[in-house]
Amino acid sequence: MCGIAGTYRWPDGKAVTDRLTETLAHRGPDGAGRYSHPVGDGEVHLGHRRLAIIDLSETGAQPMVSNGLVLTYNGELYNAPELRAELAAAGVRFRGTSDTEVLLEAWRRWGTDCLPRLRGMFAFGIFDERTGDLVLARDQLGIKPLFLLRRKEGLVFASELKALAAVTGGSLEVDHAALVASLLYYWVPDSRCAFREAEKLPPGSWLRCRPDGRVERGRFWNLKDVATEGRERALGGERPDIAAVVEESTRQHLLSDVPVATFLSGGLDSSYLTALAARHRPGISAYTIGFRAEDARFEAMPDDLRYARQVAGRFGVDLHEIEIAPNVLDLLPRMTYHLDEPIGDPAAINTFLICQAAREAGVKVMLSGMGADELFAGYRKHLANLIAVRYQRVPRPLRRGLSGVVDRLPVATARRGYRSVRFAKRFLSFAGLPEETAFRRSYTMYDQEELLALIHPDLAGTVEDVLTEHADVYQDNELDDFVNRMCLGDARMFLPGLNLAYTDRSSMAASTEVRVPYVDVEVVKAAFAVPGDRKIVGRQGKAVLKEAATSVLPREIVYRPKGLFSAPLRAWMSRDLAPLVREVVNDGVLVRSGLLRRDALARMVAEDAAGQRDFSKHLWHVLTLEHWYRGATSGAGQNSSLTA
Repeated sequence: MCGIAGTYRWPDGKAVTDRLTETLAHRGPDGAGRYSHPVGDGEVHLGHRRLAIIDLSETGAQPMVSNGLVLTYNGELYNAPELRAELAAAGVRFRGTSDTEVLLEAWRRWGTDCLPRLRGMFAFGIFDERTGDLVLARDQLGIKPLFLLRRKEGLVFASELKALAAVTGGSLEVDHAALVASLLYYWVPDSRCAFREAEKLPPGSWLRCRPDGRVERGRFWNLKDVATEGRERALGGERPDIAAVVEESTRQHLLSDVPVATFLSGGLDSSYLTALAARHRPGISAYTIGFRAEDARFEAMPDDLRYARQVAGRFGVDLHEIEIAPNVLDLLPRMTYHLDEPIGDPAAINTFLICQAAREAGVKVMLSGMGADELFAGYRKHLANLIAVRYQRVPRPLRRGLSGVVDRLPVATARRGYRSVRFAKRFLSFAGLPEETAFRRSYTMYDQEELLALIHPDLAGTVEDVLTEHADVYQDNELDDFVNRMCLGDARMFLPGLNLAYTDRSSMAASTEVRVPYVDVEVVKAAFAVPGDRKIVGRQGKAVLKEAATSVLPREIVYRPKGLFSAPLRAWMSRDLAPLVREVVNDGVLVRSGLLRRDALARMVAEDAAGQRDFSKHLWHVLTLEHWYRGATSGAGQNSSLTA
């Protein structure tokens, strides 16, 4: 796991690459490397910051140069031993034991045809000294990031957007459409970028730059095709062994020359991975979080610590507990910087603090249960959307009456919050809508009218663009299974845009690698070969995964109520954060620039304070967006005001 950067036929490329690489120092404190070579009428420069995980010696250093090929690479290949054996049998002689060298030799032998054979997480740039070509590639599921920017014949790329912003002297303009998207989702979709000129290389794709200025793009893996193939496998009667696939993936993800630990929330996904990891690494460490008692009580949060301790005790795991208290809010500006784009999920803070504690204990690698909910239909929204289909059969007068009653109920009083009321209000906000609209509304922040009321009138057209993009992505499939349509939508948008993005940035801010065994090409193939009626059975989400886990975990853990890897936002908003919220609403840069409307924000604050509606997540995201926007528009000559 590392930070990569480079320039291709870019003015002052050496100095730019040096600065790019320095900006990424937190991603790789174990070493740094540079490479330069003439190309056409310019030069190529590659940079690397190393977090040494496999082959800690100099034979694993980067950029790696070998017989005319040069590689700067971020990631891990879990099938590197198998690829190494195949290449060695074909006569390749290896100098070291790194997966970097395996990737370089696989490229030499197969070129872009090697990409679908790679099992892992990766983003890399590879330069061919003989042809002058530079190719960038990103893993199948978008686990690792790769940002790029093109101007005329030149290109600059890096693992993080902040690096590109740093070397362009404040000349990058904020993309207001991306900010509107972030307000809707509380994250920026992977198809968009917070700065206009920059872009994210799409998952499962590559880009080739040639010395004559030509640029080619290709795709080597497509989730839509995988889902379609899974449907055909299911129709053919295939029943994948989920337990075997998940165990194999977990075993492969333990490949490391340094200590590995796990996230352990006490929920199904992390408990299952931890139990499987403990089979292969007895005494493995795990890290979990807790909150102040009064915050957890106000939020009506489940006692996850009790379950985490139970799993740790049963499997001989060395458990480390970290309490998150309101002083963590001092991290808001720092986390906003590291997250690159406005991401309003407080789980990013949890991830950073866990990784920071692990790193201080000498742990560089963590396993996370990320991805299981998206692939196996484990979120409440999946079940809620199924229930909504049945709810629409209820006579309209009865539905109107129920909505009226629920609308009058408070979501909180001075002493406690009512999760059931919050869930009921949320459900009724989308239960009567068409499928795609209901699914989007079940996990986004605003309906169309609310979003239009919040933003500057000149941005109204971008709302329609963002909503249309969601519909296009959601409907782009050949599945006749509602549950798997939702899972595919999540795997294409929610997973890379939010969960994998904040996990990468938060963990690397603490110089720690997080691996995600559920987000593995073989697990994904198996997941989409499972029909939706085996993923949600009755009122049980992730039913097929729970069935697999019962061979390892006690039923109390497998079938416990779903927890949340989040934070007690209502408690924080009503107490510790209230002054900051008032400041942002009354005199924040978002309001002064005209991007957001003060009256709409004030209305949200008032309704939230009265306990009538829960806007805590919305207001938290406004705070993150405010901090991000301040940094993004503070460069010399920047003017992103809509009222200027």
